[in-house]
Amino acid sequence: MLNFSNVALRRGTKLLFADANFSLHAGYKVALTGANGTGKSSLFSLIMGTLHCDSGTVSLPPNLRLAHVAQETPALARSALDYALDGDADLRRIESELAAAELQHEAGADNGEELAHLHGDYDVAQGYTATSRAITLLHGLGFATGDEHRQITEFSGGWRMRLNLAQALMCRSDILLLDEPTNHLDLEATLWLEEWLRRYPGMLLLISHDREFMDRIVANVLHIEDGQVKLSKGNYSEVERARAAQLAQQQANFERQQREVAHIRSYVERFRAKASKARQAQSRLKALARMEIIQAAQVNSPFHFSLAQPAKLPSPLLRLSDATLGYGEKHLLHGVNLTLNPGDRVGLLGPNGAGKSTLIKSLAGELPLCAGIRHPAQHLAMGYFAQHQLEQLHPARSPLEHLKKIGPRAQEQQLRTFLGGFGFSGDQARAEVSIFSGGERARLVLALLVYQRPNLLLLDEPTNHLDIEMRQALAFALQDYDGAIVLISHDRHLLRTVTENFLIVHHGSVQPYNGDLEEYARYISNQNREREQQEAAGAIPPAPIPVPQASFRGETAAEKQARKRQEASVRQKLAPVRAALDQVEKRISDLTLRKPMLEAALAEPALYEAGNKPQLDALLGEQFALAKECASLEARWLELTEAEITHGG
Repeated sequence: MLNFSNVALRRGTKLLFADANFSLHAGYKVALTGANGTGKSSLFSLIMGTLHCDSGTVSLPPNLRLAHVAQETPALARSALDYALDGDADLRRIESELAAAELQHEAGADNGEELAHLHGDYDVAQGYTATSRAITLLHGLGFATGDEHRQITEFSGGWRMRLNLAQALMCRSDILLLDEPTNHLDLEATLWLEEWLRRYPGMLLLISHDREFMDRIVANVLHIEDGQVKLSKGNYSEVERARAAQLAQQQANFERQQREVAHIRSYVERFRAKASKARQAQSRLKALARMEIIQAAQVNSPFHFSLAQPAKLPSPLLRLSDATLGYGEKHLLHGVNLTLNPGDRVGLLGPNGAGKSTLIKSLAGELPLCAGIRHPAQHLAMGYFAQHQLEQLHPARSPLEHLKKIGPRAQEQQLRTFLGGFGFSGDQARAEVSIFSGGERARLVLALLVYQRPNLLLLDEPTNHLDIEMRQALAFALQDYDGAIVLISHDRHLLRTVTENFLIVHHGSVQPYNGDLEEYARYISNQNREREQQEAAGAIPPAPIPVPQASFRGETAAEKQARKRQEASVRQKLAPVRAALDQVEKRISDLTLRKPMLEAALAEPALYEAGNKPQLDALLGEQFALAKECASLEARWLELTEAEITHGG
């Protein structure tokens, strides 16, 4: 259906990719991956026809229906429902023709046959269920019941992007192009979209930095790297594992070739002046010239940073006592009692509009309590990340100038080194923020936050606009952080790797959630399906979706104190177990990387020649020892994992 043949594309003087050859067929679900600037969005533009390749051909069948998400939403005096319905251009055309034909018929025209045909077309275009389908899309993306009748002008920028997404999904397309569709979604809307895309019958091309979202949807990956476009079978994680193994093999081959090159050069240097060996030396020089050079594997992330040990870690860091949270007379949450101690890692769950961001703002002190008391520790050092802070960066200042403002006594080279860990190196450290993308601005806000060494992190959707490498670097940094974390995120990978406990924000309260993330995701998916069935039948229940009452309950003061004592005891017992687990897992990782290198070395035919027996014996011995150590480590890992579970981890 979609075919790229020897396609090359330049933007200015930069070659994005060349000799791109691949074919995608109906029903394919494909993730388009690659570092920022490699040409992912440009490849989308080639498919849409808004950009033309420098050489080669991009071919699509005629009359193919293609849908993509518009980047701008016009401020129209038009309802959200009508705007979503506009996504089905064929249906809108039929509606227009049908309305005109009916007017003519009422005026006395003899066009009964035409009307019959148009009503048939309307039925084929699923016109009779269009409104119901559009409402289902809007509710799935987080719009509340009644929002479908509000004007576009009443919605903020993030909600307008959801409207654009709804419009693209409304199109009865053959190919759907989605570029970061979850950027403006919460976890509940992300789960709904995931299910919708899994059922989508057409071809899907998806750009996303949410690995779990990709893993659950795609079965193929189109990767752009070093000017090449490669199509691989498998989901994102499967392809990345295969790519990591390939890079390890490439590095092993590179190192072997470098040793061979060094040996040849040493031979030539020793014998080229010796008459009896000159011919052999020249022959080896020619062999060296003919050798196809293997490049070293490049696997380094551009992001390297950590969260420094906070200067002080008072306990508790922050408490809310019998707090009522909201905006003026509009109270969203009541009776909130929450204590944050060093080491707490809390993820906030709950439907859109329930008050998750309100809770974060109240903890941060940005939103005054309507009632109750906020108790900050004397030495509380808070790091608060929210999307609105991206707009508070000074557009005419550089990252270096922003950092100097909060670290005026630091040497410039120290500041540059720090910024380099967040991808701001060289000229970019002095570039004006006004030219930065959303991802670059988000990185800068995180850099400014990290530099201040907070002991409490309040993070509201920190991964929006961040690419996979930066998300992974952030997850690693947060895992080693000694302070407390409160996190809202639609990125399940980040939630899994960073948080240890969940709070559910719903029905005006904040309560412990006793289930895990998988249980919550399954429940939301089931509720989405039930709601869609009801909406299709014309019985639309009120949104948002309720959360299972069995999953959480309130605590008395005595229960809370007992729970805290138990948790402290569990943490104390788990500390040595988890430290040992970390060591075992690191060693297993090291051996896993070494294994393909050994196998590559043992696959060399020359190794089995008589003169290489000592080297062969050494490699076989290492392979045997590696296998034995791996078996021992795996047994130890199982033992430690069972101990962790026994102690309540």
